[in-house]
Amino acid sequence: MSAISSVLVIGAGTAGTATAILLAEQGISVDLVEAKPDIAALGSGITLQGNALRVLRDLGVWDQVRAAGFGYDTLGLRAPDPAGTLLVELEDHRTGGPDLPATLGMYRPTLARILLDRAVAAGAKVRFGVAPTALDQDETGVDVTFVDGSRGRYDVVVGADGVRSWTRRAIGIDIEPEPVGMGIWRAFTGRPASVTRTDLIYGGPSYIAGFCPTSEDSLYAYVVEPAQDRSGLSAEEGLAVMRGLAEAYHGPWDEICASLTDAERVNHTHFESHVVDGAWNRGRVVIVGDAAHSCPPTLAQGAAQALEDAAVLAELLTAGDDLDAVWPAFTERRLPRAKAVVEASLQLCTWLKARERGDVPGLMARVATLVTQPA
Repeated sequence: MSAISSVLVIGAGTAGTATAILLAEQGISVDLVEAKPDIAALGSGITLQGNALRVLRDLGVWDQVRAAGFGYDTLGLRAPDPAGTLLVELEDHRTGGPDLPATLGMYRPTLARILLDRAVAAGAKVRFGVAPTALDQDETGVDVTFVDGSRGRYDVVVGADGVRSWTRRAIGIDIEPEPVGMGIWRAFTGRPASVTRTDLIYGGPSYIAGFCPTSEDSLYAYVVEPAQDRSGLSAEEGLAVMRGLAEAYHGPWDEICASLTDAERVNHTHFESHVVDGAWNRGRVVIVGDAAHSCPPTLAQGAAQALEDAAVLAELLTAGDDLDAVWPAFTERRLPRAKAVVEASLQLCTWLKARERGDVPGLMARVATLVTQPA
């Protein structure tokens, strides 16, 4: 018998919708609130490693994800030379098991819509444009006040509200993400026939140039540069900057650059990172996903770790009637793994910034070995 009957999930991103699906399927009454008026209508792509696909299959959305995305099993490394010479094609680790692709790329808003629709079908009650303004918990539950003046009482509150988490601050965890010293340009565009997997170029004028197919006819491409203030650029200026950086790279990049024409499909962000190095709960309120840990996307494990958080938390919350036992078990299962992924992602950033030839394949293999085991 579950220790809980009602849960509030704050944030309708990957971690939040996954948590809502898994709890609602077990008969828990789930309210899912999102401060934004809708899930993001814009965005680029997302890279999902096998361990992320394993959770998506458990969520009952794998068939939709497979149909919407582009799966592949190899990783290419290219040289920053005038030909974009392919140095090696590596068999990628199938961390979700032999019956799933090693990696799948897809359009991020499509994944968001699939997960949201699944949460609603599972029975979660979703409200957009609604955010909490106060939490007041006691030994038996949590009273929540929302921005629209409504109130609710829940057995547990799950803060899946992202890297700038309101929930994290509200429960007194004062850790905030710190800049890594890198910025990334991303663009969503058409897929040339030559792009059938992720290829990475380390070095050249930028730190990394890479791309990921996201469907039969789309991809997202990215260039990682030293951090600098790009906030004052117009959309057209941002497009020009990304094109200028991308033109230094070749091979499939020559075709990709020719397709970079839509300024509204280009965005720039900075790499940040943090991990709450201790319990992720305070009483009956717990944080998951980017609220609890974030890392540069150098290992493409952000979404996977968020999905694993949701899977483990839902399993523990519905496994027995001792809520007090859930929290140390959750910390024990999730903190070491998420922390190891964050640290490995940061190590890769350190090598790149120093222009140091670190053991990138070895680091990737160690992380793959770790995440191949279910969380």
